[in-house]
Formats: sequence, structure tokens, C-alpha cells
Amino acid sequence: MKIVLSKYRGLLLFLFCCSLTIAGEAQEEKQGMKEDTLHVETSDSAVVSMLASADSIRFPSMRKEAFKPDPKKAVLYALIPGMGQIYNRKYWKLPLVYGGFMGCTYAITWNNKNYQDYRSGYIDLMNDYSEYLNHPDYMEGKDENYWKQRGWYSFIPGNSTPEEYLKNSNNQSNLKRGKDYYRRYRDLSIIITVGLYAIWMIDAYVDAQLFDFDISPDLSFHFEPAMTQKTAFSSRTYGFNCSLKF
Repeated sequence: MKIVLSKYRGLLLFLFCCSLTIAGEAQEEKQGMKEDTLHVETSDSAVVSMLASADSIRFPSMRKEAFKPDPKKAVLYALIPGMGQIYNRKYWKLPLVYGGFMGCTYAITWNNKNYQDYRSGYIDLMNDYSEYLNHPDYMEGKDENYWKQRGWYSFIPGNSTPEEYLKNSNNQSNLKRGKDYYRRYRDLSIIITVGLYAIWMIDAYVDAQLFDFDISPDLSFHFEPAMTQKTAFSSRTYGFNCSLKF
């Protein structure tokens, strides 16, 4: 029996060593699998947390917001004629704005030109008439070119001469009336221009203030019977009630 055990001792030792080696490799493989699993789980959790943080971010809306003008900005833009209407997107008013200002500018320019002509003619005529009264020979020695430099020369009728026009005192009154007339309408044109400027500034402010004001196009007429209850001062009455909604 001792001989048999001693004979197989080496074989038993070899098998024992092999079993230890296999067990060690299995343990290492198991640990490797756990590490791989742990790594995958860590990656999945990182992705989940990243997606969660991405969902929590509020991105700005890509939808275009409705336009709403600011009344204060509208007034500032309206300092330049027409810009307040452009800011409020009321482009159809631009012909009214610029047409009104162009008409007023033309009226101011035209009336002022005529006023200056009549004023210059009136002043020169008064001075020349005064010289003529003080010096009866004032008209002598002055040719046509001299009279053309006087402000009243352009007002001489075609059938009259400078001397005749100068001696007629009514012409002084005519030039004075013309001077006052065009000065009055020049000043009136300036006042109208300032008024239009103020109106368009107010219009820009009101348009911006009431931009989103709801104006319903529903115009309805209601017609229904009505009855008034009897009181101590009147008897019961019957009739019809009409109402207009706008």
C-alpha cells in the first residue's frame, strides 16, 4: 500500500497544482468580467446624466415674437418726419406725411419770396419817392439800367414809365398791401407746418400705444320686445328695444 501511494504521489501533486492554476485563472476572469461590467455601467450612467442635463437646458424659442412698438421710441423716431410711422410699420401714412411737409415747404418758400420782393420794392419806392419830393430833379440823368436795380422796377406795368410809377402815391399802398399779405401767409404756412409736425408726432405715439387695441368689425343690430313694469307713477307699458353693437 505504501508502494502504491508513493508511486502516485507525483501524479496527485501534479493534479493539485493544475487545479490551483485553473481556479486562479477563473478568479481573474471573473474579476475582469466584473471590471468590464462596472465600466459599462459607469459609461451608461454618464450618458444618462448628460442627457438629463441637456434636457434641463431651456433653449430660446425659435418662434418669431409678435411685433409690439414702444410708444417712447415711436416719439423719438417721430422727431424725424415719417420715421415714427416707419417704426410703427404704418407705411401707408408716409405719402400723407411727406406730401404735407412738401406742400407746406413750398408754401413757405413761395410766400417768403413774394414777401421779400414786395418788401424790397416798398422800401426802395419809399426812399426814391422821398428823394423825389426833396429833389425835383432826382429823376434826371438816370438811365434804364439804374432803375432796374431798384426793388420796385419789376412792379411797373407795361404801359407805364419809372417816373410815372414813382410819382403815383397809390403804388406805395399797393406794395405795402402785397408785403403784408405775403408775410401773413408765410407766417400762417409756418404755423401749419409746425402743427402738422406735432400731429404726426402724436399720431406715431397713439399708433404705438393702441397698436394691439382690439377693434372688432362686428356691427350688429338687435331688435327685441321689451316691457316696463308698473310703478306708482306709471302704468305697465309694452314696446320694442333696439340696440346697435359696434
